[in-house]
This record gives sequence, C-alpha cells and structure tokens, in this order.
Amino acid sequence: MSEKELTQEEIDKLLAKANKPAEDAMRLHPFYMGKMQTVPKCSVWGFDAFAVWYTPGVAKACRAIAENPAESFRMTNRANTIAVVSDGTRVLGLGDIGPEAGQPVMEGKALLFKYLGGVDAFALSIGNAYNEKGEAKRLTAEEIINFVKLVQPSVGGINLEDISKPKCYGVLETLRNDPEVTIPVWHDDAQGTASVVVGGVIGAAHHVGKELDQLKVAMLGVGSANTRTAYVLESAGVPLKNITMADSKSIITKDRPDIIEQKDYDTFKYDLAQKTNSEGLSGDFSNAMEGADVMISASKSAEDVVKKEWISKMASDSIVFACANPIPEIWPWKAKAAGARVVGTGRSDFDNQINNSLGFPGIFRGTLDVNATTITDEMCVAAAQAIADIAIKKGTTDKYVIPTMDEWELYPYEATKVGMKAIEQGVARTIMEEDELFKIAEEKIKYARDLTKSLMDNNFIAPPI
Repeated sequence: MSEKELTQEEIDKLLAKANKPAEDAMRLHPFYMGKMQTVPKCSVWGFDAFAVWYTPGVAKACRAIAENPAESFRMTNRANTIAVVSDGTRVLGLGDIGPEAGQPVMEGKALLFKYLGGVDAFALSIGNAYNEKGEAKRLTAEEIINFVKLVQPSVGGINLEDISKPKCYGVLETLRNDPEVTIPVWHDDAQGTASVVVGGVIGAAHHVGKELDQLKVAMLGVGSANTRTAYVLESAGVPLKNITMADSKSIITKDRPDIIEQKDYDTFKYDLAQKTNSEGLSGDFSNAMEGADVMISASKSAEDVVKKEWISKMASDSIVFACANPIPEIWPWKAKAAGARVVGTGRSDFDNQINNSLGFPGIFRGTLDVNATTITDEMCVAAAQAIADIAIKKGTTDKYVIPTMDEWELYPYEATKVGMKAIEQGVARTIMEEDELFKIAEEKIKYARDLTKSLMDNNFIAPPI
C-alpha cells in the first residue's frame, strides 16, 4: 500500500483506531479501580488452617529460614515474586509525571507479568517527598538503590521501570554489581526494550535475507532504550562500528564537545560515541539514514520526527522500527510509502509491534525458575533469538517478523532459553535439564491464564462495561 492509495477518510479511520485504547482506558480504569489484587494460593480448609499458615505453626518455617535464608525461596512466594520499582520520572512517552501518575503503568506491568509469565509482581511507585512549598522532590539514584536493597528480602527479582536517564544507568549498574544484592535487577526500558528490538531485527533480517554482521544500522535516540539495544545488538552479532547513533542535537561522534564534557555523567553515551560510527558521519540524523539497512528510533513521541525523505535514502529491503509511544516517530503507512519493506512500531494496532511484553514475562519466568542471580546481555540475546525463532518457524512476511502477545507458546519457550543460558553462564543456583525447565514454565504460565479465566467465568472479575 502506498500513501497515494490512502484517502483522507482511510487515514482518519486509522487515527480513530489509534485513539480508541486511550478512550477505553479512561472508561475502564475507574470501573475496575485498578488492575491487580492479591488472592491466596494456599488451601484454607477451615479456620484451623490459620494455625498452620499463621501463628503458632508459621514459627517453625520462620526458624528454618533464619537458619538458612535460602529457604525463603522454598517456604514463601519469594521465588515467584518481583517488585516493579519506579520513581515516575520517565513514564512511557509522558516524561516526569511522578510516581502516583505512573502507578497505572506499573499495575499494568504487574498484570502482564502475571498473565503472560505467571510471575507475581508488585507495583511499587516510590518517592514524592514534598518541601515546604509543596513541590515534589524526586528520589536520587542513591535513594532508589537503598530502597531496592531494603526490599530485597521480600522478592526474587527487581524490575526497574520508567526512571530518567542517566539516573537509571547508575541505579542499574550499581545494583547489578553490588555483592550485597543477590537477586536479579533488570531495567525494562533498557534491557527489556533491547531484547525485543533485537528479536525484531533478527526476524526481519532473516526475512529480507541479510546477515546480522553486515547490517548498517541507524539509531535515533541515545536514551536508556537505544543505549542498551546497541550493546545487545553487538552481543547478537552486529558490530558497533556498523551502527550510527544520533540524539536530539546531531549524530554522536568521538570528538563532540558536549559528549566529552559529560563523559563522567553519561558514560555509556561517551563509550558508544567512541565505538560506533566508523564512517565518521556528523550532522543531521538524515546523514546516518543514507544506505542504512535498519532504522531504530526511540526518541520523541510525535508525528514526522522521522521524515519520509530520510527513509527513501535507506538501502533496499529496509527495516524501520519507530518505537516511540503512544505516537511513533513516523506512521507506518508513511514509512511504507517512502520505501521501507518491514515497518514496526510500539503499538498493538499496527503490524510488527515492538512490544516489551514479548520479553520481560518470559525472561523473568526463566530467570526465577533457575533462581539466577542476574540477567546478563547473553540472556537477553537468548530471549531475542527465541522471539525471532517463533516468527521464523511460523513463516515471516513483511507484516510478521515478530510474534504477537497472543502467541502464548512464546513465553515458556523464551523462559527455557533464558534459563538454560543462565545455567550455561554459571549464574543459576538451580540446575535442571531443558525439558524439565520447559515443563515448569509452561505449567506456571498456564496456571496464571487459567486462574484469570476462571475468575472471569465465575464473575469474580466483572465483564467490562
């Protein structure tokens, strides 16, 4: 379909479809008053059950854990529980809206963790101390780090979410390298986005017949998402020298004065400026687009941030992933009209959704099932390859290079590949065979879906109005 084939009426219908989820959200959020609740997982056979689950019986379990803290993964729900932690300083495409306003997103994350991955997740939006003027004070990196370390005994993992750059880097790297932190800490806006984007690149490159190590990649945005995506692309086989990145100012280069000045503040940006852009390009992002096989944008959520004429300068069979939400940097029909062969966005109402939900539920499922201490870039690549595998096995097309959320078989498969990679790398505390790991993941995911269906069928969850 070319843009000339779209009438104004057709464009209006597409835009109306794009706006409908927001309209439904305003209706259904107050109807349900939130998305998550807690329900028992143990049997309550009578009131004498509480003598087992609470006092006096629970004391025996407490003593066992006091003698060996690792028993907390066996005697409590810790092994299947993560905390979704956010200070609300970079929420979706909304920016610094604060922890209260970010809580609907964190609850939504918890819902996806449970339904897609069988993982119990608690939404913990933190911060908002107020000064005498009533102004909100956002948490420092050190305060977030301390919070995570304090909550660690209750959970088996931490999902950091929607924390502004570069604070998010300091929080993630400090916690991942702190010997006192013995559970996996993951930043979904960085590692999660990277895993799914790379999965899409692998699937799309396979579809158009291009090798990863030969791809020329242009990336718009040097925030947490694209920064980690660049490194995971490298781990997957795309040389950093083949990647050219640009921020809101221009292409990043080794000698750009502001990058050098802030190298201690934004160390990853400085590092990428030294290792990418082997052609020595400078100036506008359009220069990076010329001859590029792949364009990945994670920048401003607005129309026409990426121009049609830029895409027209890309290589044949080009791949365009415009990932900003809720408005992609370029609408898919415009990218297609400009010559792109494969186009993906972050939205579910267009083909090839580059959706973090394809990654984090399965990745954490596998991580928790082998009781891993961290989530490495290689585990992210294993997830990316698993995502691509599902699409490739089913047969890729221009409109299908990455699976959708309703292909539930992805999640146990992805969990298994991630867990096995953790075992291979020596970061897993529970060792098992691949078929056993797959069976565990499949059972836990199926349980979560069946539980939700049962609650709906029996009207404990009311149908939407």
